Amino acid sequence: MTKPNILIMSTLRPFALDRLAEEFVVHRYDTANDKDALLQEVGADCRAVIINGKDTLGQAQLSQLPKLEIVACTSAGFEGLDHLALEKRGIALTNASLALKDEVADTAVMLTLSTLKELVRADRHVREGKWQREGHYPLLHTLTGKRAGIFGFGAIGAEIATRLQAMRMEIGYSSRRARELPYPYFPDVAALADWSDVLIVAVPGGAETRKVVDADVLARLGAHGVLINIARGSVVDEAALIDCLQSGDLGAAGLDVFENEPNPNPELTALPNVTLYPHHASGTVETRQAMTQLAVDNLIAHFMGKSLASQVKASPKPAEGVR
Repeated sequence: MTKPNILIMSTLRPFALDRLAEEFVVHRYDTANDKDALLQEVGADCRAVIINGKDTLGQAQLSQLPKLEIVACTSAGFEGLDHLALEKRGIALTNASLALKDEVADTAVMLTLSTLKELVRADRHVREGKWQREGHYPLLHTLTGKRAGIFGFGAIGAEIATRLQAMRMEIGYSSRRARELPYPYFPDVAALADWSDVLIVAVPGGAETRKVVDADVLARLGAHGVLINIARGSVVDEAALIDCLQSGDLGAAGLDVFENEPNPNPELTALPNVTLYPHHASGTVETRQAMTQLAVDNLIAHFMGKSLASQVKASPKPAEGVR
């Protein structure tokens, strides 16, 4: 049986390259010196692409992939891909949310705790001798009984809710649609922010969600409110976030993602009421391997005629009033 031709558009781990070579005729767009020439040469034969969602797969590439059947994304987000064009052509799209949901949820909890407990500032209080010179650190606030609003209730949002509920926080959510869940549903992020003490952003990036967490949403969280972002930096209006943190209209923020990576705004990084993490929520050996493995498994399943483990069923459409 002839092996299907596939295109590797992002760097993969060696184990994945070895496995793909067993099943497919592999073409390395990611390492090609002349990517356009490679596409012109092999694009017409390629039936699958494996790519990281931060990389680009747009009309320029898709027009040279007439036989494309499936795109397997090694990340949860896929804002670099023209997913609407894929959907229009009936091309299957899979992502890695199932493989990283636990790791990212753990990071959301870590940032929530670290921000509310002021871990970084308290650490400096000890290291710099302020405990001895100035006395005990100021009293903080408990998580117990606080309201955690989760904006985006996919696989990751659901895992965040499970963890925070176990910590005796009250859970609410806003998503594309209401679900049969034991948590209150809010039709838009502004209403969710009104209700929340902590707003956790877990929606996909892309044009549909760009800067949807704006000055109004941040102000609704209030002077004691906390923003946690483990989604994409583009979802939050970063200039408004800086203004609210500086003015005290927002209490604090815990951020894994930024508008400009890996060089975030120095006005933001200079603020004492932010806890920062370098877009590393899924950054463990085990999880990164599982993410890649899931993409490989989806490709193999497709060509074996089996169901896909993590297919993105439809283009992300915003809930009414959300985005």
